[in-house]
Formats: sequence, C-alpha cells, structure tokens
Amino acid sequence: MAVEPTIVLVHGAFEDASIWWGVIERLQPKGHLLMAFGNPCQGVAVDAAYLRSVLSRIDGPVLLVGHSYGGAVITQAGDDPKVKGLVYAGSILPAVGESSTTSVSRFPGSSFFTSVEQTDYSLPDGTSGSYLLYQVDKFHAETSADVPADRAALMAVTQRPMHAAALNEPVTVAAWTSKPSWQVRTLDDVGIPPATQKFEGDRAGSHVTEVHSSHAVTVSHPDVVADVIEQAVRAVVS
Repeated sequence: MAVEPTIVLVHGAFEDASIWWGVIERLQPKGHLLMAFGNPCQGVAVDAAYLRSVLSRIDGPVLLVGHSYGGAVITQAGDDPKVKGLVYAGSILPAVGESSTTSVSRFPGSSFFTSVEQTDYSLPDGTSGSYLLYQVDKFHAETSADVPADRAALMAVTQRPMHAAALNEPVTVAAWTSKPSWQVRTLDDVGIPPATQKFEGDRAGSHVTEVHSSHAVTVSHPDVVADVIEQAVRAVVS
C-alpha cells in the first residue's frame, strides 16, 4: 500500500510556525502526519540545508508546504528524493537564478519595499550584516488585512527578522521542474502581487486554487490551505 507523506510546513520571513496553527487544527484530527519547520530566514542556502537535515530524520515520503519566502526554501530543498510534491500557499515560486527580490518586483503592485526597514548589526568577531523587519504600523494593512486586528497585532510584535541574504540570494535548484506542485493563489495580496503568483504558478504547471485573501492566507483562510494540502496528499499517495 502507498504510504501517506509527512506534511512539512515551512513558514516565511517575519513570522514563525504559529502561522500554521489553523491549518494544523484542520489536518491533525484527520490523522495526517505533520511537522512545522522553524525556518531560520538566514538565506536560501542555509535555510534549505537546515530543512534537508530535518527531512533526513523523517522516514518515508514528504510533502513540502511553503508560505511567502518559504516557497524559495522548499523550491531549493525539494530536490530531496523523499519529497513527492510541493504546495505553495501565498508564496513565491522561483526558478533557478531567481531570488525573493526577483519575485516580489517581477510585476508592480507590491508594497513590500516601502513597508520594511533595514537594521545593521555587528558581531563580536567584527563581522556585520543586515536584517529586515516590517514596520509595525504598516503590518496589518500590508500583510494581513483580512485577519482580525488583535491577531494581526500579535503577529506584528512577534515577527522574526529576515536576513538580507534571504531577500537577495537566488535559488540554485527548482524542484517544481521535476515534481508536482499546487498553488494557493492569494488574489488580494499586496506583498507578492497576484500577477507574480500567476506567472510563476503557470510556469510551474501548478494545480491552482484562487482565494480572495491577503498575504496571510494560512491565518485568514486555513480551511482553503488545508483543503489544497489534502488534494496534494491524495495525489502523491495515488
């Protein structure tokens, strides 16, 4: 008999695994195997390597699910032989040589670059770097307009920084070229323009589900995301 895959959920920048709670609440009671991955958001190479180390501990097939920047990470790590399919929920879906910046700026309509602020940091060894955070006063309107204000406020003050490398580092592998993919296309997204999502999803030949949602689709429409994940599970099992 075919073995059901472990569903590995990969969050994006400025968030943590709590964005998947609503999705998990819908899938876990049905007996699905689930793991929410803590994405370091340090750059595609580092984050994909970390994800591969997690996959190495999983027995059996895997379905990778990514939100936002997490789409770049699953695209890079999805060439692992255990991975049988990829689900992109309100996320970028880059090709080899493309970065998050490529996707976000591919078509007009994104408020991302005017809504984040950059901070430089220094380490004890003298090295330095930069990270990005959403401006708190813009977070609700620009990322999660269809999420209740109190929940969006929690998301804003608990956001995790995105290293500048995660924004600019290109993927070197595109797993969707050889594996089936599903896309939850967020039509009211002002972070990743719907035109970008359409271009990238169509290019990948993804199975598409459209939803009138903000960028925070896993929080505002967890039922839609869970349904698409189950579609993918059924397909890779069969």
